Amino acid sequence: MNRIVQCILLVFLSLGSSFGQSTFTGRVIDRESKKGIAEAEIFIGGQEFKVDSLGQFSCEGLYKGHHELVIFTYDYKTLRTAVDLPISAPMLFELEHFNEALSEVVIRTKREENFALKRLKPIEGTAIYAGKKSEVVLLDQLVANTAANNARQIYGQVVGLNIYESNDGGLQLSIGGRGLNPNRTANFNTRQNGYDISADVLGYPESYYTPPAEALSEVQVVRGAASLQYGTQFGGLINFKLKKPNPHKKIEWLSRQTLGSFGLFTSFNSLSGTLGKFSYYTYFNYKTGNGYRENSDFDSENFYAFLNYKFSEKTELSFEITYLDYLAQQAGGLTDQMFVENPKQSNRTRNWFGVDWRLYALKFSHRFGEQTDFSLNIFGLDAERNALGFRGVPGNLNSNPISDLDEQNETGDFIYPRDLIKGTFNNWGMEGRVLHKYKIAGLDAAALFGAKLYKANNTSTQGAGSSGTGADFKFRNIDYPDYPNQSDFVYPNFNLAIFGEHIFHLGPKISLTPGLRFEQIRTESKGEYQQVVFDNAGNPIANRKLTDNQNLPRKFVLAGIGLEYKPNDLNSMYANISQNYRSVTFSDIRTVNPTFKIDPGIKDEKGFTADFGFRGNYKQKLSYDVGGFGLLYANRIGIVLDDRANRIRKNIGKAFIYGFESLIDWNIANTFLPSNYQTRLNWFVNLALTDSKYLESEERNVKGKKVEFIPLVNLKTGLRYGYKNLFLSAQWTYLSQQFTDVQNSRIPDEGDLKSGLVGEIPAYSILDISSSYSFKNVKLEAGLNNALNRAYFTRRATGYPGPGIIPSDGRAFYVTLQFRL
Repeated sequence: MNRIVQCILLVFLSLGSSFGQSTFTGRVIDRESKKGIAEAEIFIGGQEFKVDSLGQFSCEGLYKGHHELVIFTYDYKTLRTAVDLPISAPMLFELEHFNEALSEVVIRTKREENFALKRLKPIEGTAIYAGKKSEVVLLDQLVANTAANNARQIYGQVVGLNIYESNDGGLQLSIGGRGLNPNRTANFNTRQNGYDISADVLGYPESYYTPPAEALSEVQVVRGAASLQYGTQFGGLINFKLKKPNPHKKIEWLSRQTLGSFGLFTSFNSLSGTLGKFSYYTYFNYKTGNGYRENSDFDSENFYAFLNYKFSEKTELSFEITYLDYLAQQAGGLTDQMFVENPKQSNRTRNWFGVDWRLYALKFSHRFGEQTDFSLNIFGLDAERNALGFRGVPGNLNSNPISDLDEQNETGDFIYPRDLIKGTFNNWGMEGRVLHKYKIAGLDAAALFGAKLYKANNTSTQGAGSSGTGADFKFRNIDYPDYPNQSDFVYPNFNLAIFGEHIFHLGPKISLTPGLRFEQIRTESKGEYQQVVFDNAGNPIANRKLTDNQNLPRKFVLAGIGLEYKPNDLNSMYANISQNYRSVTFSDIRTVNPTFKIDPGIKDEKGFTADFGFRGNYKQKLSYDVGGFGLLYANRIGIVLDDRANRIRKNIGKAFIYGFESLIDWNIANTFLPSNYQTRLNWFVNLALTDSKYLESEERNVKGKKVEFIPLVNLKTGLRYGYKNLFLSAQWTYLSQQFTDVQNSRIPDEGDLKSGLVGEIPAYSILDISSSYSFKNVKLEAGLNNALNRAYFTRRATGYPGPGIIPSDGRAFYVTLQFRL
């Protein structure tokens, strides 16, 4: 056992000297009726607590001494007062009802009065976030193009994210950061309401389904140390929290209809309500559009239902089902020369991508007394994805998969079959957690223990598709027996994880949170592939089937520790370090790609992530989170050129990534107009400065190079203005140049048509403008994305949806009309 694990075990067994803590109880009532107010939120000691249906509350784990108390709920005036703990008897707080309807600005200002809303509490449910870098995107606070899931705006205040942009109406989310490949968010553990939603957490952690932003209440982002509770990944956690049922109505209907550029139309409709102990939330979302480029049509249907039954205040059971079906035509990639000539062009007319996604989740939660919470999540995925398209002449080693034309014969029929890759995902898992609060020598402590079982039985089949033009996802291998890209594999993966974290208090202002995670992984592949040999003229001279069965069992322990110092309720300093691990995926093992080959000796990636920072707010006028990070990445996988100039995907070497990250949000209105609640004016600056270097590599021309997917400067800044029911926002995004390969290749001469794969991503800057106006139950939203109509791109794809440069959208408008009844 390594030294880190030994040290953390010692911390688990040690006791820290500390000052006592106390529990604060009471009730919140209406001043006139004297009835309890449900749904009120209480902020004290830098933590958030909720009252029950009778208005009663219990705030635990608070330090003795002087505290500011804030009680907030809609339709009531916010109560601010001071309390000195400990207090032996329950306290009663009376709230005064507003006599007039609140404007949108007042409601949002009230909701933002405590900046802690934008960060996760040390303990939430059966999860521990103390000492970790966490960020929360509050969707109801945004003025953005949520109908098209514009990630650049939605994640505008999440520091350091690198975003791949596509033109499919926001159906796919591709975000990374700190040198992690953004492709389909594969380096984050992606969850919805706490359960996994990616294709296969270990074997194929790509996310083909992203919840519509219009259905979300918040997005939780936890970096680095999330590996202890949520898996092994380098990126951390992204958890999409969907809206909850309306507790005050039996039925509430929300309808949002959006029209936009390039034929965009979206329709979002939801129903929500509570009937006694039963509550529900459900939505249907339809999207269609033509896309910014030629050959970019898409259609999608997304349905979701949440059903919850509350047996008592301590016990509840919920069931969720998610269905997504979408079909998108893919315009393919461009060379650098083609992009300069016309970024909207496409020479691919018969490339298609389809997804059929079904998620299920059953959650049981129970509170054993006031100190112990238990949750059990059982979840499953039954899904399929299909990628179909022409990617160069089959068997022709000199074919260019980017620029080669899709040839037709004299009758207009296409000559070559399309490459078809079908994947099915049949996964299920269960995760149980117990969080127990108790005292050690009179001091509050909290222990989290959990276990996760995950089993997958996925398939991947590749071969010749039809030579037609439509979305025909059927194989034609029998018609093309010498088609080179043929394989048929099953991937029966298994994972058992046991994890634990503990909060120790080492003083009235210091907490230490160590954790361990044990992983047992078995990654398997069973199947066969076709090996076809061609002569120099492209004629097949040999054809044979080969079997390739692999079994990769592993057992290991990950360790981490976090430290947090809170000089007062509103500010804190944090630091943490955690080991990370990324398993080789089945796309690393056997998918045939015309733009690169896979090294058969490819192996898992390992490393660690460390964070430190300062966060809080100053006099409710300035919110900040400023810090740095370091990420050591061993066995990093990338693409290099071999002695024959072939592109090989393999383990490159050891890389170190480090940087400075900061988010500053200045409440200008509260600074200069503190008594004017009808006006809101905020200015935020989100800046990440990131550098990197390959420390070790056996490959030529790699050691000392920069790590790919890292812009040195990643800046997002914007203004948000509101007056009564009118809101305006403007955001400017700037990313400096970034490399896309480990050898830091520059853009070749314009005459090199293969340059769509090789070269950096040039620096770009984008301006987004959005607005909204509300009147009673109606809201109108409108805006411009890429208002200056910049031509730019964010990725050079090595496979689908390319290969080649994937241009981002030009100027686009949108208009949304919302009704709520």
